Amino acid sequence: MDYLFSNRRDYFNRDKSLPNCAFCDALAMPDDYNNLIIHRGEENFVILNKYPYTSGHMMVVPMNHTCHMEELSTDALTEMMLLARRVMAALEIVYHPQGFNVGLNIGAAGGAGIAEHLHMHVVPRWQRDTNFITVLGQARVLPESLEDSYNQIKKAWK
Repeated sequence: MDYLFSNRRDYFNRDKSLPNCAFCDALAMPDDYNNLIIHRGEENFVILNKYPYTSGHMMVVPMNHTCHMEELSTDALTEMMLLARRVMAALEIVYHPQGFNVGLNIGAAGGAGIAEHLHMHVVPRWQRDTNFITVLGQARVLPESLEDSYNQIKKAWK
């Protein structure tokens, strides 16, 4: 029997008063499993969510540290959408989802976990993928490790 767990404690217990931005910190590191970046474009990068809702939960993030869409250039916004499409294509190869949630949560009131840096979520979905553990236990159970997800998606990206 396999025991799976979802540890979001680090995320919820992080010091939110620190000025560091998780996305900017990731950008400063070389691309590998440690920063979870799958691809760097001209204006945006693609990163695996460290605390995913499902396997393959990814984000397209502008390199420009801003929380305002109006501060992004047309080129940056266009590339964001094109990269979201490419993320979905890679996720189709790896996970064969039945659908996707794609969107932006802007500001803390809008549900953004990292409100200071705009980012677009791309979440693969399947019929009935919400189960009693998520609903009642307020926990997520994923069928693979984050490192396995990273390696599979990185391979499919090429």
